[in-house]
Amino acid sequence: MEFSHIVSSPLARSTGACNHRLGNGSTTIFQSSAILFPSFVRPRLAGKRDRFGRKRHLGTYATLDAASFMVASSRDLGVAALVTAGGYSLVRAFDRLTMRDLIEKSLSRKIVHVLSGLLYTASWPLFSSSSQARYFAAVVPLLNCIRLLIYGLSIVTDEDVINSITREGKSEELLRGPLYYVIVLMVSSLIFWRESPVVQETYLYLSGIADIIGRRYGSLKLPHNRRKSWMGSISMFIFGIIFSVMMLYYFSAFGYFHLGWSTVEKVVLISFAATVVESLPLSEVIDDNITVPVTSMVAACLLFGF
Repeated sequence: MEFSHIVSSPLARSTGACNHRLGNGSTTIFQSSAILFPSFVRPRLAGKRDRFGRKRHLGTYATLDAASFMVASSRDLGVAALVTAGGYSLVRAFDRLTMRDLIEKSLSRKIVHVLSGLLYTASWPLFSSSSQARYFAAVVPLLNCIRLLIYGLSIVTDEDVINSITREGKSEELLRGPLYYVIVLMVSSLIFWRESPVVQETYLYLSGIADIIGRRYGSLKLPHNRRKSWMGSISMFIFGIIFSVMMLYYFSAFGYFHLGWSTVEKVVLISFAATVVESLPLSEVIDDNITVPVTSMVAACLLFGF
């Protein structure tokens, strides 16, 4: 198997042992600092004696656990807020470019579609190594999900938001593609998270690349789907390989998993499967934001063994 899980980050493992003095006892924690890289130290040694013959107290470990939890939660909450603000700023920036006629509305919408997914997953290493980090990360798409429901159901109306996200400027469009998009992001972070290579193979944002290139250079249509072009499908296949390999090596640089030489071969197969499904005339029945990531994740699970 080309991937091996790493429980904590490489930075945490490189810190070695560190001593913390609390009260009358002395506690040694191996592998990671509970404050900088929270890993929830457990009171397994409580009640036993240390090397000096002094008895360890449960309260020492409980205090350390509480401190680790608070530090990790504060960090994760701050990162989640930062990522949420970044996503909002990204949308507003392209809205202004569209309003000034510096970029077409359809192109702006697709660029945001591509960048938002990439930047969201790229932010995951910023979260702490604690077990609850994925839930804080999932808050980001959850907030977007709630926002889309509010605008899509016309509970609150914001024409600028609706026009920037939808094709035809109709609020009910928010309850389809855009909503599916953020739900897939949320589910991916909760189920796979950053320790799994599967999440980097969702290809959720690559249908946007196929649409961008296909609309401009896609004069030659596919025989089985006249709404799709050869150029769009080829570009999705190629960019799918490029972006997937980039993201896999990005996460491997943080030590979440290791890459083998056969990784590229598997990525090519996954990209091919996602491209074939995206080219099929299924969009009237099932949205691409569902079929493409589901196909990619199933293929990735089969090939990577997760």
